[in-house]
Amino acid sequence: MTVSTVPHLNFRGDARAALELYHSVFGGAVTVVTYRDAGGSDPAEADRVMWGQVAADNGFRVMAYDVPARLPYAPGENPFFVSVRGDGPAEITGFWETLAEGATVLQPLGPAPWAPLYGMLTDRFGVTWVLDVPSGYAGS
Repeated sequence: MTVSTVPHLNFRGDARAALELYHSVFGGAVTVVTYRDAGGSDPAEADRVMWGQVAADNGFRVMAYDVPARLPYAPGENPFFVSVRGDGPAEITGFWETLAEGATVLQPLGPAPWAPLYGMLTDRFGVTWVLDVPSGYAGS
């Protein structure tokens, strides 16, 4: 199985511009999924980035999203997540179970509209992890 870790950067309305900058620096392909694309219902945030990525042939990868208004956000206080992506549910579930010990679960591990398996937690050290088995929008 293959596992990759990717910085997952958090913004409030600037994710698309950040992804475009990183694309101009590192090249590759930009993928953007808006809240509208993912079925979001808040018209004020419909065009904001629910999930975005720059993926370059040289190995550079970065993800980004716009933190929804319903969640707290202060630039610099929680500027990133660590994203762990795997090929299959058994491996990701094993990582999840170990990371979840003493953690605060923000989104239980399970199916999501954009992935067959997705979960988010903040470990006992204060690091927020996103674990998933990508499909659809996520690509590689």
